[in-house]
Amino acid sequence: MNKRIVADPNVCGGEPCIKETRIPVHVILSHLAAGEDQETILKNFPRLTRQDILACLEYASYLATEKVATL
Repeated sequence: MNKRIVADPNVCGGEPCIKETRIPVHVILSHLAAGEDQETILKNFPRLTRQDILACLEYASYLATEKVATL
């Protein structure tokens, strides 16, 4: 997928995180969903870049296209 998103069983219980951080993707997506703009997120998470935020959105978009088998 995106090289900025990694899942390591030894980091945050294997949750997808921004590479070289312990910031889970879902945290960034939650901030975006709550209406925070990128500038605010970058100020609150100084280790992040705009590319990291876009990678989170790309990851969410990818997950939204997954098909779920129904019975």
